[in-house]
Amino acid sequence: MTMPVLTTDFPGLKLAARGKVRDIYDLGEALLIVTTDRISAFDVIMNEGIPHKGYVLTQISAWWFRQMEGIIKNHIISTDVADFPAECQPYAETLAGRSMLVKKAKPLAAECIVRGYLSGSGWKDYQKTGSICGIPLPAGLKESDRLPEPLFTPSTKAELGSHDENISFEQMSELCGAEISQKVKDVTLAIYSRAREIADGKGIIIADTKFEYGIFEGELIIIDECLTPDSSRFWPKESYQPGGPQPSFDKQFLRDYLETLDWNKTAPAPPLPEEIVRKTSEKYLEALEKLTGRTL
Repeated sequence: MTMPVLTTDFPGLKLAARGKVRDIYDLGEALLIVTTDRISAFDVIMNEGIPHKGYVLTQISAWWFRQMEGIIKNHIISTDVADFPAECQPYAETLAGRSMLVKKAKPLAAECIVRGYLSGSGWKDYQKTGSICGIPLPAGLKESDRLPEPLFTPSTKAELGSHDENISFEQMSELCGAEISQKVKDVTLAIYSRAREIADGKGIIIADTKFEYGIFEGELIIIDECLTPDSSRFWPKESYQPGGPQPSFDKQFLRDYLETLDWNKTAPAPPLPEEIVRKTSEKYLEALEKLTGRTL
């Protein structure tokens, strides 16, 4: 199996941040985002990387960003390493396929989640309260049911190692401003509607997903990643059957494995068997091929 890229260290480039998955370098006028093969679950970074994951996330994001240009601009300047500044060129081999040169936007202080199906934390919330994030839903829905309308459910952006917290749209408006929050909500629902239609034609159900936005030169743009297996639940349409959890092309496979362990979902992470690593990698690569037609 290919050795995963767990971390990057580029002498001469200024490391601005190291997130759960991405290493971000400040190049002055722009940022360099490098997507590693790190994987997190329950906000804990696993010790093992998932081979090719960074490549898959970068290629899927770039593909979706292009599909959504009619709805909103994105932060990409280029994904071609040949276009990157001279100081990046010594690291071209590592950067190829897994990096983006992006605009320096000011991120909004909320993550923007849209749910089209009843799953994950939404299903748990519904079982307890009959609603998701305070939004009432009809009685009698089953796990994985399609929701009557997609729901916009923002959350706070937690520091590394802590958990995001769901907030109401009113709380987001207080945090980010009413006008920008309404625009973000409208754009998020429009992107999801378009993405759901595109994915449906490729045999994939997008159950839910999350986006991040920023302000660049006074304009709202979409940043970070877009409709990847890290930020979304992808289900195969052919086997969709409400009434329980669904098989998936995303890291839900890893989460399901971790749920079988006697682990309290805090660091340190448990070791992952080679088979779990390999199968997770295969699921990411399958998502890439089904959506974009691309392989390694």
